[in-house]
Amino acid sequence: MTPPSASSPSPSPSPRPRPVRPARERTPLSRRFGHLVGAYGLLALTALLFLAFSLALPDTFPTLDNISAVLSSQSIPALLALGATIPIATGKFDLSIGYGLGLAHVMTMQLVVAEGWPWPLACLAVVLGGAVVGAVNGVVVEFARIDSFIATLGTGSIMYAFTGWITGGARIVPGPNGLPAGFTALYDSRFLGLPVSAFYVLALTAVLWLLLERLPLGRYLYVIGSNPRAADLVGIPSRRYVIHAFTGSGLVVGIAGVLLAAQQQLGNPSVGMDYLLPAFVGALLGSTAIRPGRANALGTLVAVTVLAIGLAGIGQLGAQFWVTPLFNGSTLLIAVGLAGYEARRQLRHRRAQPSRSLHDLPRVTP
Repeated sequence: MTPPSASSPSPSPSPRPRPVRPARERTPLSRRFGHLVGAYGLLALTALLFLAFSLALPDTFPTLDNISAVLSSQSIPALLALGATIPIATGKFDLSIGYGLGLAHVMTMQLVVAEGWPWPLACLAVVLGGAVVGAVNGVVVEFARIDSFIATLGTGSIMYAFTGWITGGARIVPGPNGLPAGFTALYDSRFLGLPVSAFYVLALTAVLWLLLERLPLGRYLYVIGSNPRAADLVGIPSRRYVIHAFTGSGLVVGIAGVLLAAQQQLGNPSVGMDYLLPAFVGALLGSTAIRPGRANALGTLVAVTVLAIGLAGIGQLGAQFWVTPLFNGSTLLIAVGLAGYEARRQLRHRRAQPSRSLHDLPRVTP
């Protein structure tokens, strides 16, 4: 070999690779602490709020009568929040639940008072009608390809029109004999010293927890909500399950409407919208607790409890009437912000993990 001449250019050295700084990993203890705060921080806040109001109002707040009153007054919003949780698990929103609640409770009173139906048959018809309305919402969202906000707002306005048409804009008042005792007992009776309506909430929470956390249906809904394209690729029939979610929401709205009629014992065509905001506050705030980042039944129950304690406490402290909508609106903004932050944090965490192929995902046979 001949040595390279002086005139020949020497090969340029290859650039050194820039050192890559290792990502700063959190210690297992800090990760564990962060998980506990995220999952159970709202539950701890519930206990702290109850303790604070009990110390500020020792003669009225921590009493059994007050607890019973809070449970009774917040049962309907809790049921609606649990109903709204089901479509939220799929990434959809049902804004018609307030209108549906008004229509369901007016229809119950109309069938029992004006039409003379036996109250069990009237209640069953209203609950099944709520499921049908929910299914219609799902069909409009999935097959008409209309955003769930717009679609359910439109169907809700139609329901409100039906409510006005049925009542003529006036209240439905029972006759001199009142309502059947069995019907009013659906809400007024007590069990173990507490309002029976609180046990309806617990029963629905248990059912939704089982469906969403322990059965394949819940896993399919969560996959659809987190990644609809991946759900289609692995064979999950997204349209069918979204319609199922809206049907479940409508079924819960029908149940809540029946209980609202038993509670108020008259038909008020304008009452439903008062429950819309608290329901969504509870459902969205619940997605930041127990299972942060996704809608879940236990988190919704905890969120509704926080709202109930907060509203009862500020009410007994003598707050003005405008404090309640201020509290609900502010909590809704905080809930949406926290839910969005948790979703982005989980997305960053998934991107940092080794990617999985589609073969790693469970396939579904429709």
